[in-house]
Amino acid sequence: MIQIANEFLTVTLSPQGAELQSVKGAVSGLEYLWQADPKVWGRHAPVLFPFVGRSKNDQYTYQGKTYPMGQHGFARDRQFEVESQTDTAVTFLLKSDEESLKIYPFEFELRVSYQVNDTHLKVGYDVKNTAQSGPMYFSVGGHPGFKVPLTDDTQFEDYFLDYRPQKSRVKIPLQGAFINLNERTLAPTDVATDINHPLFKEDALIYELKGQENKFSIRSEKTDHAISLKVSGAPFIGVWSPYPTEGELVCLEPWWGIADDVDASGELSEKFGVNQLAPGEVFNASYEITVK
Repeated sequence: MIQIANEFLTVTLSPQGAELQSVKGAVSGLEYLWQADPKVWGRHAPVLFPFVGRSKNDQYTYQGKTYPMGQHGFARDRQFEVESQTDTAVTFLLKSDEESLKIYPFEFELRVSYQVNDTHLKVGYDVKNTAQSGPMYFSVGGHPGFKVPLTDDTQFEDYFLDYRPQKSRVKIPLQGAFINLNERTLAPTDVATDINHPLFKEDALIYELKGQENKFSIRSEKTDHAISLKVSGAPFIGVWSPYPTEGELVCLEPWWGIADDVDASGELSEKFGVNQLAPGEVFNASYEITVK
């Protein structure tokens, strides 16, 4: 395990999946990150790459060939190398190899970086197409799970989702594991949403962000402790907690990509929300977690 820290935060990370393991307040001692109970959800904050969400029939087609691909891609289950590290920052690196090319026919470098600054943790993704020719199609995203309730004297239902800016957002419904673009609606995110387990009975709440700056927070009127996730440039965000299995966690998931639509052709180059990189190009994305 690797630690980065300052006077406000102590953050623990694993090279396995370049995954966050712990985000603790240095003064309060509070743990803000879900601690991966396998009976509920056995991960902390997986990195989603090169796919976000599910592909129809767990496969996709590219240049006439069909490849298998599990939900959220394979990076979360791969061992990253530590490319650089200081007391307050670390960068992990994953490169394409013979194993990845069997299921994802693109040469790439994926860097996942973490840096603490005051009460903020910045998470960055850099994706590079290292091929000599041809475009690269990919998605990338975060899936951090946060501990709710944050304090022993509060309960899951004491918390609410706070959205900034306070305005309505387009909500994309799920039909099973797939999005249904034809059923998009306008969600009342101009006011806070009370958190409870049945809120997630239809799986994740998915909102279009249109690349604008957004901040989603998990708060309670019964404690001053809170968690916020701020992101700019992301087209989507998912909010998820397991259901009907109930766990004391809520995930705030910034996505540069999304699950297949119910009417998706399965052709990767036609996938809704997919990103395209020319040879040698680098894609940059980031989000920031703030704890109180």
